[in-house]
Amino acid sequence: MSSCALTNRPQPLKQFFLPPTRAMAAPSEPVLDPPAPPSAFYGNEVPAIEAPLAPLPRPTDAEFLIKKADDNFSEGKKALEAGNAADARLDFDHAVEALLSAPENLPERARVERRLEELIEAIYRYDADQAAVGESDKVVYDKSPKDDIVELTFSAADPGTRSKVLDLIQSTASQLPLQQHDTVIGAVNYFTSERGKRIIAAGLRRQARYKPMIERVLAEEGVPLELLFLAQAESGYLPRAKSNKLCVGLWQFMRSTGHDYGLMQTASTDDRMDPEKSTRAAARYLKDLYTHFGDWYLAMAAYDCGPACVDHAVMRTGYADFFELRRLNALPKETANYVPAILAMTIVGKNAPAYGLDHLDLESAVETDSIEVETPTHLALIADAVDRPLSELKELNPALIKSVAPAGFKVNVPKGTLPAVETAFAVVPPGKRDSWRLHRVSQGDSFAGLAKRYSAQTASISLANHEELPEAGSLVAIPVAYPGDRIAPVQAAAVKRRAAAPLTASALSAKKPVSKSAPRAAATKVGPAAKQQQKKSAAATPKSTSKTPVRHTASLRTPNS
Repeated sequence: MSSCALTNRPQPLKQFFLPPTRAMAAPSEPVLDPPAPPSAFYGNEVPAIEAPLAPLPRPTDAEFLIKKADDNFSEGKKALEAGNAADARLDFDHAVEALLSAPENLPERARVERRLEELIEAIYRYDADQAAVGESDKVVYDKSPKDDIVELTFSAADPGTRSKVLDLIQSTASQLPLQQHDTVIGAVNYFTSERGKRIIAAGLRRQARYKPMIERVLAEEGVPLELLFLAQAESGYLPRAKSNKLCVGLWQFMRSTGHDYGLMQTASTDDRMDPEKSTRAAARYLKDLYTHFGDWYLAMAAYDCGPACVDHAVMRTGYADFFELRRLNALPKETANYVPAILAMTIVGKNAPAYGLDHLDLESAVETDSIEVETPTHLALIADAVDRPLSELKELNPALIKSVAPAGFKVNVPKGTLPAVETAFAVVPPGKRDSWRLHRVSQGDSFAGLAKRYSAQTASISLANHEELPEAGSLVAIPVAYPGDRIAPVQAAAVKRRAAAPLTASALSAKKPVSKSAPRAAATKVGPAAKQQQKKSAAATPKSTSKTPVRHTASLRTPNS
């Protein structure tokens, strides 16, 4: 038992596995001790600090209010994206209230007021977008002021006004001749009255939006720059103005004349409402009219009533002078007022300080970049890409009368936003840019949350984005159409059934076009009494008394007498 017992005797350490120790060689030179550091070694050193730390900038009261309003505005936009219109309205109201709370004596109050106007305009555009949901392809036209020219009366001016106008005419530099005629002076007298000043002021405010572009195109085409004021008489510088004669655009082209000068119309676009294209077409048309008549007043008159009308008046009276034709009542009443009104607008507009019109709040000039879309592209997709309201993009593209830009269309976007559009196009496949939408990622977003927000499937959103959600601030594709652009399932099924249904004999016998938006009605027999009643109602229906609209014509030939 003793041999198996444990003992506390220490065991010798086995070191046979270590290499043998070697004897230390004696140093050839004695090793000296290091010198002792001097006392107060760093005593004479001063830290080298180049400059004191700059204090953190404190925002001014105006900057604080603007930041608060911008934050509320951003929250409102997020609420709109989430479909919470009521929450968005509250956030927008708080944004406006934050700026309205600025005291009257705030040093930077002008800056706050400017931002307030910008926010109100932006909120109005978002409200317009919400109101237009479901009616995204409905074109809204503005009334052309040209319809009211026929009602104008130019009374004789008093001697003081007459003398002032004559002095201004003589001192005004103009490529367009400004004739000293009683009718022109009377028109100036009207446009400097209280009512007429409002017309001129509204035109000058809106004119600033397109003036640089219009003057550039007129100069390139070699026509007087003062023809800029012809657009004010025609449309008030509203690209979607429409007259009761079906003239459209800044320069009020009829369909046929616009086509002759390269302004095409399709189911999705109307070049007559493109500001630059229509300006170039108008400049060329006016130049052709001047070449034909040799007189700018007759050219402007022909622009209004057509060259055939002016040719006939000249041949009938023997006078190739506008004011003689006006005196002899050889021109339509609208045309008789049209040319003097343009000359008066030119005189007043080029001498705005003389009439107290030099302190107007002018609109900012339109500055855009353009990108040609290679596939049909929804305008709302681009609006989301550049973070602007859809209504603003529509205003920059008045020639686009549908929500989806066709392939090959040049879309105008705010200046400097092309990179954002190109980034969005990299996110959404080309073939889906008319049916998918975008979302800007926020902190806490997930595929499941986005699917719930946009009523989509989580798997489809994940697949559309390669199963990876990018960082906050980036864009992701949502395979869901924008509001108002989807056909309801029941409607779509009804359309498919009608398309597949065979044409019945009753439908053939009706010989009437069937609405594409309503199911075909069953044919019913009509008895003799019903037929007699139909005849009476048809006889009681008044016939249309509308006259054929006067059209601009591109033909410059003298009509046969």
